[in-house]
Amino acid sequence: MALRDVNLEIFGGEYISIMGPSGSGKSTLFNMVGGLDRSSSGTVEIGGVRLAELTDGELAFFRGRHIGYIFQSFNLIASMTALENVALPALLAGLDDAAAKDLATTRLGEVGLDHRMNHRPSELSGGQQQRVAIARGLVNTPTIILADEPTANLDLTTGEEIIELLQRLCRESGVTIVTATHDHKMLKASDRIIRIEEGRIDRIEKASELKIETGGLEG
Repeated sequence: MALRDVNLEIFGGEYISIMGPSGSGKSTLFNMVGGLDRSSSGTVEIGGVRLAELTDGELAFFRGRHIGYIFQSFNLIASMTALENVALPALLAGLDDAAAKDLATTRLGEVGLDHRMNHRPSELSGGQQQRVAIARGLVNTPTIILADEPTANLDLTTGEEIIELLQRLCRESGVTIVTATHDHKMLKASDRIIRIEEGRIDRIEKASELKIETGGLEG
């Protein structure tokens, strides 16, 4: 759904969750923040850069250096090891093979998987694959991490571990995290919750002011 009259400011180091029913415009807003969709009007600005003013090549370059992505289905390349999957965005950003793998090794260590770096996705659990995906999203030291339903394919315990990891990265590294989610555990971990209805921001709430339980929330 197209967005209408959306006016939103996200601050550096915030943990934001976007929620709304299917077709509400949640995914559109998520993609606009990441420069995956271009706006027909209005402005999307990140760090003083207006995305609409960039050419396709400039936008791809900007995304590669400032935005990391974590996908619901992990999107790891099956034939590559964890190390190779994480190093790939660094290679695409222009690093040589040795530097990219050094950086990837560091990122895998940060998510607790340095001992599994030579394993392929089929040899890893779902939680480990998601950790690899997080390390890949972080490899180029982005300003923003966009996480699309990052706990949807995980069991309860593993999902909680991933949420705690994202919280820690936000707190310790100062990276801004924007999630599209229905997971109430993830909402509880957020600084603010943005609710989308019919292409508009219905309301913005501080998670600390809501009563959030695994089965639902009360505002």
